[in-house]
Amino acid sequence: MTFRTRFAPSPTGPLHLGHAYSAMLGFDMAMAEGGEWLLRIEDIDRQRSRPEWEAQLYGDLRWLGLRWPQPVMRQSERSETYEAALGRLWKDDLLYPCDCTRRDIAEALSAPQEGSPPFGPDGPVYPRTCFGRDRPDALFAFRSDTPMPIDHPLRLDMGRAASLVTVDSIAGPEKWRWAVGFQEEGRGPHGQRGWIGTTGGALTTSIGDVVLARRGIGTSYHLSVVVDDAAQGVTHVVRGQDLFEATTIHVVLQRLLGLPTPIYHHHRLIRDEAGRRLAKREDAKAIARYRAEGATPGDIRRMVGL
Repeated sequence: MTFRTRFAPSPTGPLHLGHAYSAMLGFDMAMAEGGEWLLRIEDIDRQRSRPEWEAQLYGDLRWLGLRWPQPVMRQSERSETYEAALGRLWKDDLLYPCDCTRRDIAEALSAPQEGSPPFGPDGPVYPRTCFGRDRPDALFAFRSDTPMPIDHPLRLDMGRAASLVTVDSIAGPEKWRWAVGFQEEGRGPHGQRGWIGTTGGALTTSIGDVVLARRGIGTSYHLSVVVDDAAQGVTHVVRGQDLFEATTIHVVLQRLLGLPTPIYHHHRLIRDEAGRRLAKREDAKAIARYRAEGATPGDIRRMVGL
């Protein structure tokens, strides 16, 4: 099997030092194994994606000395593939339409309760506000034998998903009901490494019913990244530690859709002088700015510690 990594930027702003580190690290790992480094354009957010940013990222990556096979996969051209994956989950009664607003969710979470609302990879864990409403159950009349609605956001029923993917496993002297797990060869935010397992109970309480299709987009980051990694035969996912917690969602979807689970390598984040994670608004750290000031690709490697 070919050792294959990928770099998947969104063309919504200039690439910065953090992007350079992730791209070069993945490229170096693939080249060391005689493998491939792929480029994928994650442009499902059509409102924020810009062709000029896409053109600039190609130039920045070539200047860094990186090369990739053609053609480049672009998510904006794969809507039918994402719809097919959603359709499979819909037929298995794993999705439900949800029209809750952010205000609805915030009000539900602000109700008196013990402890603080749990936060997951996507923010506050959805409190299943839809199911607590006293209203006609028009939205819940949808079942697998009815057409999948395309005009509503769709959430994953994590409770049902957990019941389908949970398996018995042995961890040390005790028996656990692992739902899913993945092999981590990098480091999580707290130094996690090796086999990272999650129980079914943790899936529902710590992650919850995540959105898999957003209104006006027809997919989500979680769904598209899983489908695309499998389509491209990615064996090792190299990305920042800020996505470590989301990996469990991705492994759940891989299991439900019958897709392989890659090996994951989460890496440290490049931060500014105040210790904050770099964002695309950090023009001072943009690769294009360093290029304009006369830096070399070797200079960039030294800056990020490669």
